[in-house]
Amino acid sequence: ALDYLLKPIDPERLEAALAKARERLHPVPAAAAGGTKGVDDMVFLRDGERCWFVRLGDIAGFESCGNYAQAWFDGQRPLIHRTLTALEEKLDPQVFFRASRSHLINLRWVQGIEPWSNEGYRVTLRSGHRVEVSRRQAKLLRERLEL
Repeated sequence: ALDYLLKPIDPERLEAALAKARERLHPVPAAAAGGTKGVDDMVFLRDGERCWFVRLGDIAGFESCGNYAQAWFDGQRPLIHRTLTALEEKLDPQVFFRASRSHLINLRWVQGIEPWSNEGYRVTLRSGHRVEVSRRQAKLLRERLEL
């Protein structure tokens, strides 16, 4: 139950309950709510005993590791306690692109793109990482990069 209404029903109370139900059915994404982080924002990453403050623009990408994600920056690969889906919701969609179920890449780090299997692509990042873009995401990548 989201809310309880008692008779006689107050119209303001009814409207508040309906608004709560609408929010539950159609939540506002973080990007629309202004909750996205830009490339100049600093993030705190910790992996065990090691800690870093990193500009989001310095992160080449993320790789899924179950319920964790591995960040790629400056030769480091710490595990962070977030899923790729959670990261994707917080990061600027104009900069970070979901290449596949396993990878989220920073488009500003793209060095090269080549056709790959199943009508997909293989993207090479300046960090040296090579990421396969799924066929489904290849169309979105072409649109995003205007290829």
